Amino acid sequence: MSDAQQANAAPPGKQVVPLSEALEKLSRLEQENKLAEADDLAKRMLAAMPEHPHILHLSGIVSYRNGRVEEAIERMEKAQALSPDAPLYPRNMCEIYRGAGRLDDAVRAGYRAVELAPNDARAHFNLALILYERLELDEAVRVAEKAIELDPEYPEAHFEKAEALLLAGRMKEGWESYEWRFKLKQAEGMLPKTDKPQWDGQPLPPGRLLIIGDQGFGDCIQFGRLIPWAALLCPQPVVACSAELMPLLRQIPGVGKFVSRWEDTGEYDAYIPLSGLPRLAGIGTDNVPPAGYLAPPDALVKEWAAKLDLLCPKGKKRIALVWAGRPTHKNDKKRTLQLKQFAPLFAREDICIVTVQKGDPIAQTGSYYGRAPLVNLGPEISDFIDTMAVLRNVHRLVTIDTSVAHVAGAMGAPASLVLPKAPDWRWLLGREDTPWYPSIKLYRQEQAYDWSGVIERVVAELQEAQSGAYPGMEA
Repeated sequence: MSDAQQANAAPPGKQVVPLSEALEKLSRLEQENKLAEADDLAKRMLAAMPEHPHILHLSGIVSYRNGRVEEAIERMEKAQALSPDAPLYPRNMCEIYRGAGRLDDAVRAGYRAVELAPNDARAHFNLALILYERLELDEAVRVAEKAIELDPEYPEAHFEKAEALLLAGRMKEGWESYEWRFKLKQAEGMLPKTDKPQWDGQPLPPGRLLIIGDQGFGDCIQFGRLIPWAALLCPQPVVACSAELMPLLRQIPGVGKFVSRWEDTGEYDAYIPLSGLPRLAGIGTDNVPPAGYLAPPDALVKEWAAKLDLLCPKGKKRIALVWAGRPTHKNDKKRTLQLKQFAPLFAREDICIVTVQKGDPIAQTGSYYGRAPLVNLGPEISDFIDTMAVLRNVHRLVTIDTSVAHVAGAMGAPASLVLPKAPDWRWLLGREDTPWYPSIKLYRQEQAYDWSGVIERVVAELQEAQSGAYPGMEA
């Protein structure tokens, strides 16, 4: 009996569901994020036909989405072994291996997918993603360009090309491709619905330019330094941003007014996203406007100084710590750690750990055991201004790549930033410093998805650093 006949065989009186219909339903449930239903259907289909390659493949995707990575890989590898010339299988395996950190397997799958389907733009895009992770940036650009050649309106391929160019330091080319970011599905709603043009860098009358705080908090903090440049050409621009960012961006001179709702923008002649300003200003690695454009109020610094004097033992260096980012961030799996992974830092008896972590990861402090005293400030920190005031009262920040790193850099606070091997483009490659934030030192993974040695290097350099306090902090 064939697979299709087995699938359609049913006891008398029971409705027969065609195999194609069941496969379509399984795929639809996965795409609609109905993962429990998809899991149940996949199990039933596998029980009926355990050797059917496409059931194995789709059930592997469902397993991966449900967090069962090894099971997913086992099923999908079996599907590929049963049907080695199906181009869809290595194309999807490329992404599964990437998510599992198996980059050698991922790149082999990626090249196999484009070999089997040389005209499949998605296969080339998936391969470009892997090449970025492996830091083979010239090849990543070439493969992304092939995807664009096959599908000129493929925004993800344009954006991947941009990120590879920017990470390689090829800023001028990178900014041009970076403009495609607003055609990505996740960018819907970031820009106002308007028939007004995007600003081209030409002068405008006062109050007639709308600057939009797009993308994440870190991006807005990083690019906020370019608002004064825009205000020279278009005085008193209107800045639209989230309420959380307003206390920070209000410190930047030249703005006419701030709004947090599109209906409050008033009339304007053109708009520009904050992340579009570097392209217009011609920013490269050699002409980044200086940091130091953010600062907490003196009164708040003194208020936090008094709190920390009570909470932290005298004579110990205060080290602020952030170990986790926003779970919905596309690269959070690469950048976020567990608190326990900072154990080499906690073994120090001459420091006091001051956590400025926010969100659910704060709960990890409940199982903290270390020689260094730990002060959990997360629940008491209301906003970025509080964070800045705390950073004015510590010796150094140790952090992953998240918005607090940008806050520290923008205010000139000393920070140690731990990065994945293939970092976000803004941190460039092959350097321990960054032109965006001179007060930050970068510590990079030597192997992808392997943090061993990174925290140890941070701690070793903390030990070597001269003792003393951050300016404004009482030693």
